Amino acid sequence: MQLRGTLMILAASFFWGTTFVAQMTGMEGLGPFSYAASRFFLGFIFLLIVWLTQRKKRQREKGYKTGFLIGIGSGLFMFVASSMQQVSMLYTTAGKAAFITCLYIVFVPLGAVILGKLIRAENWIGAFLALIGLYLLAIHEDFTFQIGDLILFISSFFWAGQILFIDRFASKVDVLELSVAQIFVCMVMSFFAMMIFEVPTIESISNAWFSIFYGGIMSAGVAFTLQVFGQKYTDPSTAAIVMSFESIFGAVSSWIILGEVMSNREIFGCVLMFIGVLVTQYRTLIRNA
Repeated sequence: MQLRGTLMILAASFFWGTTFVAQMTGMEGLGPFSYAASRFFLGFIFLLIVWLTQRKKRQREKGYKTGFLIGIGSGLFMFVASSMQQVSMLYTTAGKAAFITCLYIVFVPLGAVILGKLIRAENWIGAFLALIGLYLLAIHEDFTFQIGDLILFISSFFWAGQILFIDRFASKVDVLELSVAQIFVCMVMSFFAMMIFEVPTIESISNAWFSIFYGGIMSAGVAFTLQVFGQKYTDPSTAAIVMSFESIFGAVSSWIILGEVMSNREIFGCVLMFIGVLVTQYRTLIRNA
């Protein structure tokens, strides 16, 4: 079951990483909330269809407990995190966004102290290395910090909150209903934000159809569902390690598709951040070796 959960989360990481490119190209004619509302709408419809076909079977299973209420809480974390991530991409590159977002991997074990868990020395060392890497990646030589990088940094705390929230409840409720509810919350709140801050057109939405489709079906629909199912069979530290590959997939896809290139300083920063992630999860890596 652990291997099954790990493979699910690895597939989710691939879709999330490659979706950074879709998020960037999707906003060529759309505002961040318009793109988000469109992709979460597609993701919700996809998950709703899956839920309707599985509903009666799942409700007859032993120990069934609805996941809709828990999904609302998870969706609130996810809306804040994904919205900040989407807005930040107006000011930064897809490759940098992928790496900075993955700081949530470091914050997961640190945030676990709120749940009464012990913070070990490797957690502090990993966090320190990751922050040095972030400095090299995001701080320019004249000591300026781009607003997009700052927004991404803050969003990583909310991604960590979403992971810890799901870990707390995923094994106790119906995970498909949890996933449906969290995507629904993101869709509704993104629509409200779109109506307040943006004025999208049918033409701009249709021009970005592929980016919306990929971000909606593969990321919002498939990947977040794989995450929820995967975390049901995998402990949060192991899940965090596998999720960290999102940064690699994001950087490689942005280089291949968008032609983004990082400086040597930025590449070294990425390497330090990734090492920090692995150090944070040192005991899990040794245990599973």
